[in-house]
Amino acid sequence: MQRIVAGIETIEQHIEAVKQTPEVYRPPCCPHCGLKLLWRHGHYERKADRRVGQVSLNPVPICRYCCSGCRRTCSRLPACVAPRRWYDWSIQQDALKRRLNELPDSHGGHGHPADRRTAGRWWDWLQKNSLLFEFHLRARCAELGRAADFGTFWRRVVESMGLAQAMTLLDQQMNVP
Repeated sequence: MQRIVAGIETIEQHIEAVKQTPEVYRPPCCPHCGLKLLWRHGHYERKADRRVGQVSLNPVPICRYCCSGCRRTCSRLPACVAPRRWYDWSIQQDALKRRLNELPDSHGGHGHPADRRTAGRWWDWLQKNSLLFEFHLRARCAELGRAADFGTFWRRVVESMGLAQAMTLLDQQMNVP
């Protein structure tokens, strides 16, 4: 099941979509049993707005759907909210971009909300999963096929589409951890 809904790039767009068109979040089928009869089952709230220096929009509602067959619930996230992550894709992208460009790590100071150890975990995660991610992204995006090494490939990904769009594309092929 695709856990990420493409095209919703900001928390503001997400909140508006939940109010106006919550059906965009309805999964095509149950990720547990495959049945296509899902009904809206309220929402849960998540702290997803981690922007520095702006008014927080937390808590952010995440629509939940219940399967008529197995009675289990599931949900889908907008592209701006990373699954199972504290920080959104843009903050992760900034930290990874610093590493890719060999700039010194930030220490979680003003304007840089992620600690250097957290950024280090993201870096390790990207290196560990890079071969699989590269395979799927190169198959979908021809312009990425000529990047010769890890650094060149990921700099090109960040410059051409950004981490959020890359992870949304990957989510269509596999579960992005």
